[in-house]
Amino acid sequence: MKSEYKIIAELIEKKTRVLDVGCDDGALMEFLKTNRNVDIRGIEISKEKVQTCIAKGLTVIEGNAEFDLKQFPNNSFDYVVLGQTLQAFINPEIVINELLRVGKKAIVTIPNFGHWRVRLNLLIKGTMPITNTLPNNWYNTPNIHMCTIKDFVKFSKTINFKIFKSLALINKNVSNINSSNLFFKNFFGELGIFLIEK
Repeated sequence: MKSEYKIIAELIEKKTRVLDVGCDDGALMEFLKTNRNVDIRGIEISKEKVQTCIAKGLTVIEGNAEFDLKQFPNNSFDYVVLGQTLQAFINPEIVINELLRVGKKAIVTIPNFGHWRVRLNLLIKGTMPITNTLPNNWYNTPNIHMCTIKDFVKFSKTINFKIFKSLALINKNVSNINSSNLFFKNFFGELGIFLIEK
């Protein structure tokens, strides 16, 4: 079980309606269903992964979050979860706006390109780094928008959404991010986890 799942689960109230955007093989959906007793749905771009989810008894539709969230009515979910995929969208601004239209709150997790290992790798090797949260080579990565924890905080001000809670995952430990420790969390955090609302 990923540490990230436990953190996401703690941000979600029990017995709520949740949409997992880019739900992959449904592992997070199963975890939330079991641990938070939520009514959960998923949307996933890969036909094979949708079939894997359906075989597990999960309610998942095939679709691209960038275009297909339009089919959901306003505020149809209490929470919308987007795990480590914001950086793979052509237009992250549209995706964030759609998450906050469909859900009352959204939980967004991002791999932190500002992490010290990423910086060191670029400095010493001069190549794009490969880490636990960034496992692909530059040429086969789905990531098209490299984003740091600090970038996401700035992004919230640019497109005007509220960060209700922000957390950094550092060596499987989670800690709060605030304006006074942002520099350090951006340097040491492998993953940023944000609970956001309009």
